[in-house]
Amino acid sequence: MIEHFTGFGLYDKSFIAILRQLDDPVPFIRGIVAEYGRGFNRIEVEYEQEKRRAGKTHNNFYSLYDAAMLSFTSYTKVGLRLATFLGFAASAVSLGVALFYLMYKLTHWYTFQAGNAPMVIGIFLLGSVQLFFIGLLGEYILNINTRVIHRPLVVEERRLNFEEESLTDKA
Repeated sequence: MIEHFTGFGLYDKSFIAILRQLDDPVPFIRGIVAEYGRGFNRIEVEYEQEKRRAGKTHNNFYSLYDAAMLSFTSYTKVGLRLATFLGFAASAVSLGVALFYLMYKLTHWYTFQAGNAPMVIGIFLLGSVQLFFIGLLGEYILNINTRVIHRPLVVEERRLNFEEESLTDKA
């Protein structure tokens, strides 16, 4: 990401053409400029914005949260991967505790009281398995989203040492 960048700027025709090709009804301009702006001659003009003297901002918690979630869901897989890994780790720990509890109960049948532990272990095990599969389902949805968005893999500013005709024309 570009530090202190809001998305406003002057863009040339070629970059606007890329924005139109994205076919995204709600584009995250900050991420798109950071991702595809490297292929262009991006020039940053530094300035210091004065503090607001009067008036009130139109951004409330909901609009700021919406912008943050648009950024988070458009350009990162961290949330889904965290849910998958956390669910897998919690499942492994819960399964380990359940096996330890079972072995301890089998070896100390008359001295070890059952209590509520099996029910709590079962709830945690089922919850962590659900969390793992929610993360896995999210990975599938993320792959579908990646294919549907039609973002270009590469943006080229210009070609060097290539003829205008394509390789299929030569064959």
